[in-house]
Amino acid sequence: MAMARTPRGRWIEEGLRALAASGPEAVRIESLAQALGVSKGGFYGYFRNRDALLTEMLDTWEREVTEKVIERVEDGGGDARSRLDRLFTIAASAGDEPAVGAAVELAVRDWARRDEAVARRLRHVDNRRMDYLRSLFGALCEDDAETEVRSMLAFSLRVGSHYIAADHGSRTRAEIMELAGARLLR
Repeated sequence: MAMARTPRGRWIEEGLRALAASGPEAVRIESLAQALGVSKGGFYGYFRNRDALLTEMLDTWEREVTEKVIERVEDGGGDARSRLDRLFTIAASAGDEPAVGAAVELAVRDWARRDEAVARRLRHVDNRRMDYLRSLFGALCEDDAETEVRSMLAFSLRVGSHYIAADHGSRTRAEIMELAGARLLR
């Protein structure tokens, strides 16, 4: 009886989990196989080496945090304000899902500090995200400077809020993020 192969996507997800937990150095074929409960031989049926896996992990992350998010926002229709509101809701609900969670986002940003190829990739992703924000805020704002400021503030909230450990009095972080989003949509 033939054993079922571990799907390619499971290797990528497990690689992203390892990246989020301990950085790119933790993405090792042997450890991933152990975490998946399989032999490492199956890995080579999908990837020629570790670098190929790392590239596919970044491809998956990029697709999930750009094009798939944009598709979800656009599929809901509505004006720019309702699409921005939907974008903020999607970003807030990302949590720690593989490929889109805050832990992966922060791990990729940290990795980019030490690897120029990853830094170029991150710059591309950030530019795509900012371009989308500009397209939405541009419909609400009367001038380019206001569009750029709101886009930068929204993006900074998405990324930077994960670095801030401050308390918010009687409000939760989620409540503050919601209030910040509402302020940006005025």
